[in-house]
Amino acid sequence: GGTEIGSARCMEFKERPGRLKAAKNLVQLGITNLIAIGGDGSLTGANMFRQEWPSLLRELIDTGHIGPEKLNSCSHLNIVGLVGSIDNDFCGTDMTIGVDTALHRILESVDEIMTTAVSHKRAFVLEIMGRMCGYLPLVAGISSEASMVFIPEDPPTGDWRQSLCDDIREKSKADARRTQIVLVAEGAIDRFGNTIKCADVQRVLADRMNLDVRVTVLGHVQRGGKASAFDRIIVSLYHSYTSWYSEEYDLS
Repeated sequence: GGTEIGSARCMEFKERPGRLKAAKNLVQLGITNLIAIGGDGSLTGANMFRQEWPSLLRELIDTGHIGPEKLNSCSHLNIVGLVGSIDNDFCGTDMTIGVDTALHRILESVDEIMTTAVSHKRAFVLEIMGRMCGYLPLVAGISSEASMVFIPEDPPTGDWRQSLCDDIREKSKADARRTQIVLVAEGAIDRFGNTIKCADVQRVLADRMNLDVRVTVLGHVQRGGKASAFDRIIVSLYHSYTSWYSEEYDLS
């Protein structure tokens, strides 16, 4: 959910003049090895910076901002990227840093909401973060035994409104005491590409099933709090790997 030093990829870095300024700062400090920890935006920016490094270096030399001797001493920019993202949407990873902690926050929130849901016989619709990735709501839905989950990767077929009502009726027949919890991903869509919002689900349950429905947007609550044991272990393993990598390939 953030960093100890409060760093972030600034808007200036998204344009070449900003990356040129960054290259100048690194060269002047003699830094050619970076560890970038972040999500899609941060790592995309780091990769672009790495790709442009030779041309940035040449431009700095041509404009007289650095001496030509830097072309050899700083010819390569080495970057180790660590994926810190609750979305779990980065290719080549099984579980990115922060996902397990976010799942814990979601399940804690569902458990706490259940107190009100059960006592007041209310249905709850929760919006789950994750942009266009439905991993968090899907796994949270399985873990919490949610009535239904809407995710962008698997749009509901047919009339999702009718399917939602039919499904909830069946579950209510099996257990009259059951409380209805519906999880909706940020990027949830129907089969026509139309967005499915929590307000849409709330309206369907209220109008068609006469349920007392409340909407809860977890938002950045998911991204905060103490890291889970699993995430702490992942970070420790990453730290051990990068230390070994630096020694093995002498990146100092």
